Amino acid sequence: MSDKIRKYVLPNLPYLFVFWFFSKIGTAYRIAPGTDFGTKLMGMLDTFPKAFETYWPGLGGIDLLVGLAGAAGMYLLIQSKIRQAKKFRRDAEYGTARFGTKEDIKPFVDPKFQNNVILTGTEFLTMNTRPKIPANARNLNVCVIGSSGSGKTRFWLTPQLLQAHSSYVVVDPKGGTLDQCGRFLQREKYRVRVFNSIDFSKSMHYNPLAYIKTESDVLKFVTALIANTKGDGKEGDEFWTKAETLLYCALVSYIVFEGPEEERNMNTLVEMINSMEVREDDETFKNAVDYMFDGLEHRSPQHFAVRQYKKYKLASGKTAKSILISCGARLAPFDIPQLREIMSYDELELDKLGDEKSALFFLISDTDTTYNFLVALAFSQMFNLLCERADNTYGGRLPYHVRVLWDEAANTGQVPGLEKIVAVIRSREISLTLFYQAMSQCKALYKDHSETIMGNMDSIVFLGGREASTLKDISENWLGKATISMQTEGRSRGQSESYSQNMQRLGRELMTTSEITTMPGDKCILQLRGLPPFLSPKYDLKKHPNYKYTAEFDKKKNAFRLESLFRHRPLRLKPEDEYTVYEVDGSDTDEEADLLNFDDLDSDEFV
Repeated sequence: MSDKIRKYVLPNLPYLFVFWFFSKIGTAYRIAPGTDFGTKLMGMLDTFPKAFETYWPGLGGIDLLVGLAGAAGMYLLIQSKIRQAKKFRRDAEYGTARFGTKEDIKPFVDPKFQNNVILTGTEFLTMNTRPKIPANARNLNVCVIGSSGSGKTRFWLTPQLLQAHSSYVVVDPKGGTLDQCGRFLQREKYRVRVFNSIDFSKSMHYNPLAYIKTESDVLKFVTALIANTKGDGKEGDEFWTKAETLLYCALVSYIVFEGPEEERNMNTLVEMINSMEVREDDETFKNAVDYMFDGLEHRSPQHFAVRQYKKYKLASGKTAKSILISCGARLAPFDIPQLREIMSYDELELDKLGDEKSALFFLISDTDTTYNFLVALAFSQMFNLLCERADNTYGGRLPYHVRVLWDEAANTGQVPGLEKIVAVIRSREISLTLFYQAMSQCKALYKDHSETIMGNMDSIVFLGGREASTLKDISENWLGKATISMQTEGRSRGQSESYSQNMQRLGRELMTTSEITTMPGDKCILQLRGLPPFLSPKYDLKKHPNYKYTAEFDKKKNAFRLESLFRHRPLRLKPEDEYTVYEVDGSDTDEEADLLNFDDLDSDEFV
């Protein structure tokens, strides 16, 4: 049916019926006996049935005139009513909130179970972010909120890994998830990597400086480093932070762009700061690092490292000493021997997570947060690396979708610019899932940007909790109000007894905060953008088709053995190792002599 027929013909069909009916009245008047109006009007009682004996409208002049007058009168009456009518929304005066049904979620579910994100026990979301119907497109970013013991790991995180449809980056407190699903992922031909801050002897190495290729990368790394090593106290004067930034940028640039490959790590950065002696009473004194930068300036006056270092050197001796003390305090964790060794080189290959099916686990302690900042530091680099690889190598989309499942997101540091990152990763086949115990944790960490971050989460799942602001936000903003009817009864006694009933409409939250608090432990609330909220059962892990491959089902057969990852680790020489050096060519270039080489310096220069 064409649009013109829908627009012009169908709305006017009722007026054709009115025209037909009134034309019949005109026919009855025309064939009634008599000559004057009153007589004909009385005679219509006898001719009325005769006029309706046929279905054809009357074709007499008076028949058509009465028919047209009736249709026109009805049209004018209806238009008048429309203009004067008040706008009523029956049963929707205070809202139309309701819980979603299986028909609501049906367009968003992939027919193949494995190709879905498991949101609840009854709701799933297709991994295809570009469906045939654009209106059904949703990003795969999720925020999971639930207090301790609400099942964030068992009911939500673990089922995602059993889907085995993408690459995974998992923050795993205590290592329970790795033990549960690691063996299964290996069977599915995943390349499993582990950064273990609980026991560094069972961890792969991570060197953040290995991923720095440009001056822009230096700035991003330094920003992330400062954001995640500022401690829990109030921030001090911004001057000291900016001064530290200058020094870090200078030293990191020197190490990465000028230093030998084996010394491009955090250990060298710490050693350089340790060797930067400052004398308050002698502004002309130069330490070893000063001479290194003098040599670099001689070779490349416009070098990024030189320009940053010269700005740092504008500080007086006393100020420079304070800056170095601040740097030393910030980098104190990197003086721990175990951490120095684990950051000496890199095995995580953060930039290649989307090249093949990979699973990277960050094991963190749930009682000691000393090393948790390393997770945020790695994530800061990982998001940028994956986006750049998608754009520069794969034409904008990674071959394998990368899902970042960030458990304990409130206790593992801060990713600078996360509000911008979460808005652009979808098109690169990257998604982020944040796990919080309460929404206030996100607000405390990211301040005003928290609303932007949450706004880019198309799916929000509440597993249970008691935090007041979270409950209020869910009740008022997620669920909304529904319109209900209330009946009141009144009865009065006296000389004449009376009884009355009154019906009125009221607005009521779909679930009040107290009802959300007392929600059964096996239930959860899902809010998917553009759909009504769902009150659904949590996903039963035991019903997953791959549950039989988990350690919970058969610990002896399916438990992951972390030691197996390090059986074939390549041999790397350490500074304390003894080995024989064969000199091939005794000549060194002037450039090589300047690079991190203190042996040729005159010791008298440091007196």
